[in-house]
Amino acid sequence: MIMGSNVALADLSDSVGSVIVSLGWASPTGEGDADVSVLLLDANGKVRSDSDFYFYNHPVAADGSVQLLGKTPTANGSEDRISFDLTAMPSGIDRIVVAASRYGEARFGELEDVRITLADAAGETLLRFAVDDAGSVTAVIFGELYRRGEGWKFRAVGQGYETGLAGLATDFGVDIEDDAATEAEAALDGAEADEQADATSPPAPTATPAETPVRQAPLEAIPAPRQREGEVGEPRKPATRPRTAKKVTLPKTVKKTLAENDSWRQARLFPVSVLKSDRDREMRATSVLLSVMAQVPEFSRRLTAGFGAPAGRMETFTEVSLPHGDSPRRPDGVIRVERAGKLWTALVETKTNGNALKADQVQAYMDIAARRGYEAVITLTNDVTLEGSPLVDVKIDKRRKHKVALWHLSWAEVAHQAQMLIRHEGVGNAAHAWLLQELLHYLQHENSGCHGFQNMGPAWVPVRNGIDDETLCQGDARALQVVENWERLIRQVCLRLGGELGQKVLPVQRAKRGTDPKERRNRLADQLCLNGRLQAELRIDGTPGVLTVSADLRTGKLRTGIDIPAAERGYPLSWAKRLIRRLGEAPADLHIETLVDSEAAGPRGTLERLRPEPADLLPKDNARITGFRLSLLKSMGSGRGNAETGFIRSVDDAVHRFYTTVVVHLETPTTRRTPAKELAAAG
Repeated sequence: MIMGSNVALADLSDSVGSVIVSLGWASPTGEGDADVSVLLLDANGKVRSDSDFYFYNHPVAADGSVQLLGKTPTANGSEDRISFDLTAMPSGIDRIVVAASRYGEARFGELEDVRITLADAAGETLLRFAVDDAGSVTAVIFGELYRRGEGWKFRAVGQGYETGLAGLATDFGVDIEDDAATEAEAALDGAEADEQADATSPPAPTATPAETPVRQAPLEAIPAPRQREGEVGEPRKPATRPRTAKKVTLPKTVKKTLAENDSWRQARLFPVSVLKSDRDREMRATSVLLSVMAQVPEFSRRLTAGFGAPAGRMETFTEVSLPHGDSPRRPDGVIRVERAGKLWTALVETKTNGNALKADQVQAYMDIAARRGYEAVITLTNDVTLEGSPLVDVKIDKRRKHKVALWHLSWAEVAHQAQMLIRHEGVGNAAHAWLLQELLHYLQHENSGCHGFQNMGPAWVPVRNGIDDETLCQGDARALQVVENWERLIRQVCLRLGGELGQKVLPVQRAKRGTDPKERRNRLADQLCLNGRLQAELRIDGTPGVLTVSADLRTGKLRTGIDIPAAERGYPLSWAKRLIRRLGEAPADLHIETLVDSEAAGPRGTLERLRPEPADLLPKDNARITGFRLSLLKSMGSGRGNAETGFIRSVDDAVHRFYTTVVVHLETPTTRRTPAKELAAAG
């Protein structure tokens, strides 16, 4: 689409009762990001109340009409997805504005491939609009959905705001609490406080923008909105920001047990001790998960909204018999959601204990779903799907008018969503929290078979041996298998760490825009053959840099590290002393290297040696210090599995140890923001 154009959704697909809108962008440095927001507007072009404004601190509508699904890593950057159930949209809403904003001094002009796409309930992409030449704006309205008669249309907008999220939200009637400057001044002292206050306080308001249609306007900055009548010269009364309803989370500390000794086991809602075979594990795991989904709507929406399921009354079933040729088929489960008299149905095929999906089985379920008018087939295994590499290949009969979407979930993602809700975000009541706690205990039990990705594959040992004796050649298909499984492992590590921290943890894919994922993996496989190393980067919200993980298959060592930039002000010796002081509880064998702006390497040493003499971190030639590199070395497991001595366990432990013993002690970046600062910042 081009700027200003519009299209009726019904002309693009028969399945637009619910849609998925995705906002994406790429960053040349790999560091750029933005936050999405949604505003529901009435016939007057304003929100009915602050609760019609959805952003990262208010992500879900109570009626299920809007749900911010979070970020998904792509080959070139990240993509933020939003689920809209248009059948559940209140009748008083005429227009839905989809926008994104950057924070601090960041601008959209620093990003590449800024775009919005819209997909129907089956996952079929219906339209795409690229926002070109974003320039110096800090917020952009990507597009809007609006009613026309009984249907909905989409308009490509591409309108820029230089006043950030605060200016955009205020323009549509949202009251923003202006307390960021006060918080900043209380947190800082001296000159730093003055500088921070100048950087975060909103600019003086200017003229109100004209109320003209934006569909034909070029992408240019809109000035900050004028104060309302009666407010000129008067301080604005702080208004309450939109907040979600009170939710229940479980405490992280376990209550003291009343058991006499360790041999006493608590009674569990979902016991796992009786499981003997893989079939038993599959049946039990499917029934446990689907029953909890039917009882905890917050949890079920987190798992199914991205698949196009509407928000409504859900029922789940197991071992359903469906006719197929000469003999009926029995999928492991069926999910059915009823909304406004319409049914959404998905067949579920489950595998546990590392068992692989069978292509013919999934194909049969796709055919059954197409014939019976079902919307989706969901596969659920320990494996992690990769972009451009489906777990099973199925044939789609394009002659059929009814389309069926094939989706995949990993058990690690299910556990991640449960942990995020009960430990960090909360659910509706204590009973729901307890159910999720029981589910999480079941999934994490060693006998459940639901432990996520747990095998580096049959190519692992031959590749290691080939690297040791230098016989592994570029183009070897086994090296590509190892690279793909390494990527799966890193994605799972991100899920586990993110669930524990309650923060976004995403793998970084540094590749040129438009690079094919398979081509990128082939290049990484060739590098593995040459240098014998597997490398990855993880971006964690609130950390001063990107966490790196490197597995050297030649030496059998794992290296975890992070580069932190030098402060913009102060003296190098003060930087060194402050760093050593902050790392007082870090491991003594932590390696610290000074990064300098010259070809020569900077000083380095272990924390144990540098503690009494932080000045040893200063370069002797007075080269300019650009930052410091912190790293830990650890022996990696040799086995391909998830055992105590396996490679997978060693990588997971190394990342967890580095974060909990090193990264948590570092200063958070100055651009990190709280919801109040983000909303009050004017760019």
